[in-house]
Amino acid sequence: MSGSKLKPRLDPEETKLIQQVKDGQTECFETLIEKYQPRIFATARKYARRESVIEDIVQEVFIKAFQKLHTFRGEAPFEHWLMRLAVRTCYDFLRSHQKNRESHFSEITDEDASFLDRYVSDPNPTTDHADAAKVLIHQILDQLDTPTRMVITLQEIEGKSVKEIAALTGWSTSLVKVRAFRARKKMRKLLEKIDKTQYL
Repeated sequence: MSGSKLKPRLDPEETKLIQQVKDGQTECFETLIEKYQPRIFATARKYARRESVIEDIVQEVFIKAFQKLHTFRGEAPFEHWLMRLAVRTCYDFLRSHQKNRESHFSEITDEDASFLDRYVSDPNPTTDHADAAKVLIHQILDQLDTPTRMVITLQEIEGKSVKEIAALTGWSTSLVKVRAFRARKKMRKLLEKIDKTQYL
């Protein structure tokens, strides 16, 4: 039918697993962890750099998922529910670490500097090139407040639509649009501040 959207299909095996966990067979939750752990790790790496911190975020996501599983109604795929939980956990992490993350572009670690040095000496599109670009992105993102960093990461890095961001964060679509507009302005200002000769 034109104009109507089909609901995302639920995975019957997943639905069965979730019901088993709810019924007290908690060991079944391990299967869900194994399935979604790579995706949650990939999401956490967009918001944190240290592997130990990333692991903490992932662990917290699955602890919350287990504790809140009784609220999952099966009206949409479990993956959608889990990713909303993951994004909100990352948001809470950014907000709680906001003061600790305040830094300046001149405060680049030795590891970051070595990435940049290798990029300068060999600017071909290699892994080192990608590492250097990643350093710059993180340095810029670290200057942003939590909502701005969240919307930039979801929209520009993950390529999410306004509607998808609203679903993941719980913000209204109008709030997402306003925050995206403000985020792009902040990004432009920060990019203008960078002394490009420091990197090129």
